[in-house]
Amino acid sequence: MVGRTGGMWRTKSVEQSIQDTDEPDTKLRRDLGTWDLIVFGVAVVVGAGIFTLAASTAGDRAGPSISLAFVLAAIACGLAALCYAEFASTVPVAGSAYTFSYATFGEFIAWIIGWDLVLEFAVGAAVVSKGWSEYLHTVLALVGIDIPTSFSLGGFFSFDWGALLLVAVLATLLALGTKLSSRVSMVFTAIKVAIVLLVIIVGIGYVKAENYSPFIPPAAPAQPGDTGLQQSLLSLLGGGSSSVFGIYGLLAAASLVFFAFIGFDVVATTAEETKDPQRSLPRGIFGSLAIVTVLYVAVALVLTGMVSYTALATQPDGTRATLATAFASLGVTWAAAVIAVGALVGLTTVVMVLLLGQIRVLFAMSRDGLLPGALARTGTRGTPVRATQLVGVVVALVATFFPAGTLEEMVNIGTLFAFVLVSVGVVILRRTRPDLPRSFRTPLVPLVPILSVLACAWLMLNLTVETWLRFLVWMAVGFVVYFTYGRSHSKLGRREEAEKASA
Repeated sequence: MVGRTGGMWRTKSVEQSIQDTDEPDTKLRRDLGTWDLIVFGVAVVVGAGIFTLAASTAGDRAGPSISLAFVLAAIACGLAALCYAEFASTVPVAGSAYTFSYATFGEFIAWIIGWDLVLEFAVGAAVVSKGWSEYLHTVLALVGIDIPTSFSLGGFFSFDWGALLLVAVLATLLALGTKLSSRVSMVFTAIKVAIVLLVIIVGIGYVKAENYSPFIPPAAPAQPGDTGLQQSLLSLLGGGSSSVFGIYGLLAAASLVFFAFIGFDVVATTAEETKDPQRSLPRGIFGSLAIVTVLYVAVALVLTGMVSYTALATQPDGTRATLATAFASLGVTWAAAVIAVGALVGLTTVVMVLLLGQIRVLFAMSRDGLLPGALARTGTRGTPVRATQLVGVVVALVATFFPAGTLEEMVNIGTLFAFVLVSVGVVILRRTRPDLPRSFRTPLVPLVPILSVLACAWLMLNLTVETWLRFLVWMAVGFVVYFTYGRSHSKLGRREEAEKASA
């Protein structure tokens, strides 16, 4: 069944999307339950945000108000989650926002979202795997093996064997089966959540009330690198001199720590592999988001209560503070060691689930013909082995040879853009297909989707001008790929032409 319009605006009906999941050569195995989905969500979210990003953002942007920044980011994610839950349970097909957009906005916007999700999943996996490599170096040093995990190749490039090792192992696990990946993720997630709880309990004993004052530090004078392209777009438009501390700093921090929540939407990419998607998907999305929000706010409050936010500022040599920094500065070295091990375990599951999300999006786009169809072939274990291999190779190359730099912000803007389109899509699908059975319905439509769009747009405005420019360049490259390959190879387009020829 071809959608309501032709050309690049043609839509793929929900019925056709679901029908395509029964193709023998591209069929995924349904192995996952509610608990598996919650584990995947917590596994991918509890990682960089707690172990690295919270401390450095508190020291560089928000001060003690970093806990409030997490709350603001969580509200935006919660609003988007309400929209994701309706879509995922109504259209239980691999591909997440890409598949949803195909059913509402049409093929071209769906392609843009699919291309955009590469920023969230593949680039995110590369960034986090480099962080994992740094913690591997720390853990090896703790046991007396002080071997660098990354070597400079001169100039821009480096060789990070730690990141390469991680991506290779995890890609192999994912090729062997999603259920196996879920079991490994469950064990690792239990370990890192236990360590996070231990950190909170131990850290409470070192909290001093005076460290919370001022809760929102006064805006700092502009420094080189904090103005122009490096300051937030909102502060630039609002006439602020910088986005360091003050209200602009708090808002910029919310946009940065949003990176810590990225991943709950990965749950939606596993819709086609879920036994009872109409029931399990909403529970998996909301369950994982609720758990991590409580953990994040608790850690942020303990962290900024233990030490002054000024002690968490990034050093002149570029060294960023981590959760372990706060404990080490107080002489609690055993806790710092435990945190390093916890971060190593925690970031492992983050990378694995981000890889899973990227593979499923690539699989969905390939099954629709927008990318080479061979990538949608599933093996005897019911997993898209070729797509897994390709994603593994690409992420490994990026993580091994390229610096992480400001890729975190690129991941954020890509995710927020996807959230905006999913939120708008809920309103559109309610009007165009009111007949569809919806096991979960977003409340107060269109109010909640509108609030979700506004919240995400607000966070996007608080990202740097430089990030916006890079995002526009990335989108332009995506346009070229679509018009030179995707549009002419689209299976939906070929069905459309066949229907016209037979009419």
